[in-house]
Amino acid sequence: LKARFCVEGRRLLKEFCAAAGVGYRECGKLIVAVTDREVGHLEDLHALGKANGVEDLRLLDAGEVSDLEPEIEAVAALFSPRTGILDAEGAARAFARRAEAAGARVMVGARVTGLRRKGGVWEVDVSPGDGGMREGWRHGSRCVVNAAGLWADRVAALAGIDVQGRGWGLHLSRGNYFVLDSRHQGRIRHLVYPVPPADGTTLGVHVCLDLGGRLKLGPDYEVPLEDPRTGVVGSGLSANLDYRVDPGRRRAFFEGARTFLPWLEAGDLAPDMCGLRPKLSVTDFRDFVVAAEEGDGEGLVNLVGIDSPGLTSAPALALEVGRLAAEIL
Repeated sequence: LKARFCVEGRRLLKEFCAAAGVGYRECGKLIVAVTDREVGHLEDLHALGKANGVEDLRLLDAGEVSDLEPEIEAVAALFSPRTGILDAEGAARAFARRAEAAGARVMVGARVTGLRRKGGVWEVDVSPGDGGMREGWRHGSRCVVNAAGLWADRVAALAGIDVQGRGWGLHLSRGNYFVLDSRHQGRIRHLVYPVPPADGTTLGVHVCLDLGGRLKLGPDYEVPLEDPRTGVVGSGLSANLDYRVDPGRRRAFFEGARTFLPWLEAGDLAPDMCGLRPKLSVTDFRDFVVAAEEGDGEGLVNLVGIDSPGLTSAPALALEVGRLAAEIL
């Protein structure tokens, strides 16, 4: 599902950003091999990408890599020219505006505290959060879509689903970023990724760009020792999530990126931002869960473990959910 929705979603997201006036730039991506041993992994990734319908993938030798990115040290690379960057916040706001224009109500910070099916109708209890709601309310619908991100397992549990039995319990993995000193702005023009670990849990620390031209390293893969949401599955929701970046992680970022950025110095890195991923496993690859419930759960569509490439996949996921909802309604 990740491959399918990512390929379709990239095309749809590019079209959406153009129509909605959201910043987007097709900068391209290099996955670089820094040793001869890693070249075989690039060839495997190339074959996999082609099989999944990724457009215009090319294997590059060291000279071709140098032509594209003279500041990168690599023996080979896999080049994806269609990969892009966007204003993620702007895209989220544009999605919200489109939903509101279609009659939806967006309640930022609201909390779902109850979810039950009675007489073929789902009742959803909503409590005030920090989004301006003054009192709670209950809404009834024949179809409910659980796309609650970091809390998707909690919402599914509220509906009576055995999330642990299904393997849907989420682990919140921190992804930290460090920003490079502004004097390096413009030095790298593409996204640059290392060859990813074989376990498929992460893509490795990579060089990314923003639309303003800043260079950043990240995200890394940090699993918290304790679940910051607190409590057991289904016990309630907590917003006490820590998004601070530990400056002590600078050394690991520096050593990881120095393998292909030989000019990098540890002092070039400063803490930037952190995000949280809803991982279904901390050790192995797990695909997206997109499931329409049957029987007693009919009318509920669950999206669980929507980590990377969730943002790219979002428009394609929306079309799939729309198809499932149409079958219910």
